[in-house]
Amino acid sequence: MRIHRNSAPPQVQDTIFALSSGPPPAAIAVVRISGTRAGLALKALIGRLPEPRRAVLARVRDPATGEVIDSGLALWFPGPGSETGEDIAELQLHGGRAVVAGVLAAVGRLDGFRLAEPGEFTRRAFENGRLDLTEVEGLADLIYAETEAQRRQAYRQLRGALGDHAERWRTQLIEALALVEARIDFADEGDVPDDLLAPALRAARKLRDEISAALADDRRGERLREGLVVAIAGPPNAGKSSLLNRMARREAAIVTPFPGTTRDVIEVHLNLDGYPVTVVDTAGIRPTEDLAEQEGVRRAQARAAAADLVLWVIDASQANPACNETGIIGNGRPVWLIRNKIDLLDSDAEQPTANIPAAERAFSLSALTGTGLDELVACLTDFVAGALGAGESALVTRQRHRKALQETFVALERALGLGRGAREEILAEDLRLAARALGQLTGRVDVEDVLDVIFRDFCIGK
Repeated sequence: MRIHRNSAPPQVQDTIFALSSGPPPAAIAVVRISGTRAGLALKALIGRLPEPRRAVLARVRDPATGEVIDSGLALWFPGPGSETGEDIAELQLHGGRAVVAGVLAAVGRLDGFRLAEPGEFTRRAFENGRLDLTEVEGLADLIYAETEAQRRQAYRQLRGALGDHAERWRTQLIEALALVEARIDFADEGDVPDDLLAPALRAARKLRDEISAALADDRRGERLREGLVVAIAGPPNAGKSSLLNRMARREAAIVTPFPGTTRDVIEVHLNLDGYPVTVVDTAGIRPTEDLAEQEGVRRAQARAAAADLVLWVIDASQANPACNETGIIGNGRPVWLIRNKIDLLDSDAEQPTANIPAAERAFSLSALTGTGLDELVACLTDFVAGALGAGESALVTRQRHRKALQETFVALERALGLGRGAREEILAEDLRLAARALGQLTGRVDVEDVLDVIFRDFCIGK
């Protein structure tokens, strides 16, 4: 068992049940039951206990009336070799609303059974050592993954990408700590070597370097999990909302010929070649006396300033659009200039001059007709792939992971700074703190303060 808990919450003694498939109506409904009385429920519903891990066709009856509710497949997974570590019964039924309601009501009337809370099946798997905390988080990310890159990263975490490293690091830390403590406790014993600190410090140095390498990833794992943010900004009536709608291929933002239509931030989630991108449409940036528009401009400036990329959109048919006095450009974020509305240009006329911000790249397009949009999307896809491509192999995918590893690194740095001339008790304490931080990463030590945050986002039945 990987996870060692001080005590189990009282509700673990209950037998829980829930619909684990999608909401009805559906082709199939999966009802799961987990706990010490799961076998009794199966006997009450189908009249027998099937052979473990073999599906059997059975009639499901209401134990209170004997009436047949449905016919379907029944499976039996005795603990501890089940998904939750407890006895599990599973019914695969027709996915009609009446069928699901009838089965759940029948199970709920049995003594000692209750409906599962969100994430409770997975939480029991964690409590019973079937998953560590990083694997639980990987499962949550897998459920909510929207793109192929997110799915691959989440599956790696579910299979122990970070958890296995953390357990190995923790084991090596404990071995180094044992050397130091042996030096403290048995210094007078004849068979204890005089110099036990040197190998302990070598192990600590190796671990520090490995953890440092894991942290030096430019937050690619977190950025892939959350998605890259691209802000569409610029002066009013430049066609920002039209560009958003064209990229989203739907009417996500209201478009009118009047400046200042967009007052709030509008977000659209895109999948660019398997990578997640959030495109943000912001209010037109200009001086204004309108209080609502002022707030929209403030939000636009704040959101664009925090984006990974800014698309600065101007009306190519107009002279002197808003200049670079916005607080957005020049803050280190890459900026691409988008010359929109080229369909309004007279090819024989002189092009209007524009006081525009310096940009890394420039594109000319028409959000109305779609001319030039393919080039922008292709370049944007390349940009996103370059920024997130290495994220799939990153070990750190959440801020919680980074914080725990940073605490481990700091403790190891402190221990190594003490060196071989330090008091063994102080060195041992720093190694203990490093091991504890790694234990918090996987859930080996008390992490009750983060459990509710992690499991509240799970759906009921998972």
